[in-house]
Amino acid sequence: MGYRVVVAGGTGNVGREMLNILAEREFPLDDLAVLASSRSQGDEVEFGETGRRYKVQNIEHFDPKGWDIALFAIGSEATKIYAPKFAAAGCTVIDNSSLYRMDPDVPLIVPEVNPDAINLYTRKNIIANPNCSTAQMVVALKPLHDAAKIKRVVVATYQSVSGAGKNGMDELFEQSRNIFVGEQAEPKKFTKQIAFNVIPHIDSFLDDGSTKEEWKMVVETKKILDPKVKVVATCVRVPVFVGHSEAIYVEMENELSAEDAQRLLREAPGIMLVDKREDGGYVTPIECVGEFATYVSRVREDPTVENGLAFWCVSDNLRKGAALNAVQIAELLGRRHLQKAA
Repeated sequence: MGYRVVVAGGTGNVGREMLNILAEREFPLDDLAVLASSRSQGDEVEFGETGRRYKVQNIEHFDPKGWDIALFAIGSEATKIYAPKFAAAGCTVIDNSSLYRMDPDVPLIVPEVNPDAINLYTRKNIIANPNCSTAQMVVALKPLHDAAKIKRVVVATYQSVSGAGKNGMDELFEQSRNIFVGEQAEPKKFTKQIAFNVIPHIDSFLDDGSTKEEWKMVVETKKILDPKVKVVATCVRVPVFVGHSEAIYVEMENELSAEDAQRLLREAPGIMLVDKREDGGYVTPIECVGEFATYVSRVREDPTVENGLAFWCVSDNLRKGAALNAVQIAELLGRRHLQKAA
């Protein structure tokens, strides 16, 4: 016996990845429904490389009663309308938007980091998926925190345009093409030209000068990893189609050598350590596309602070930063609570 699963937002970048990953990981399905807005009703989407295709249904008319799990990738406004309806009907919602992440009655889960927090899901029958940049960072921080207690994190992100959706990817492509043929590269989705440029601005500005994306990394890391950890982030959009990168600096209570950190990272779940200290002995965004792992490279001691480490972290933001983490939450939910699959 398997699960009856809904993918809401199945025509978008993240929704399509959710379908791919459900197929790749052979998630135990008895039934699958793909939902989107009325604009996409009747369209067909592929279920990974299985050869199976599903017709898109209108979420407005869908009855969630009798369905087990709904993976939501529909944005905060639509989630506000539909998540409570699905949850009330007994269908557990795993939400990729930011709407419920800081709700004290909704667990915010990265399965490699805080799996036990999922036990709180019954409060609202909703589980939140973290921000893409937070998800990969806390996977890398977890083994270091367990070993030496992280006090402070300084992170600069290099985030791909796919984090801004299809429009962001289209804008990078169109601007790059226009520049090569001598035409104007006017920004539409982004605040400045993204092609051959970097933009230190993701999401809206807050009163203290930080952006909402940076705020998300701070508060979500505290909720997932440890409320005592201090975090400061600078989030930057870069002209990369898929794959977020991060330069991370940690200050710990206890001493941890780079060699010991490498060993811990090598053995930690969800992490692939690629750190050869030679030309090309590290991972870049291009190499992580389509992969499940969070990659760590350039591990070294930071001599400017006591018990400091620095490292480089890369992951496919559409996967671990969104779709993969959601499916892993569904797997965890099934194992620990629903227990329908054989």
